[in-house]
Amino acid sequence: MSDVRTCPTCGAKAKYKEKENIITFTAVQDEDAFKKIGQLKKAMDKFKAKAEALEKELLELKLKQ
Repeated sequence: MSDVRTCPTCGAKAKYKEKENIITFTAVQDEDAFKKIGQLKKAMDKFKAKAEALEKELLELKLKQ
């Protein structure tokens, strides 16, 4: 997922990327795109939480056997 942060230079919302200790900001041009990024991040967080809970439950079931 894209990491969206506030650009320190212009103060606009931008995609943050760090590669080989080089930080770059790419402007998010469309407000709808920014909203979609936020929605996708929330959905991924929910999915991650469910997956972790299922992994924990599976481990407990394995230990009982």
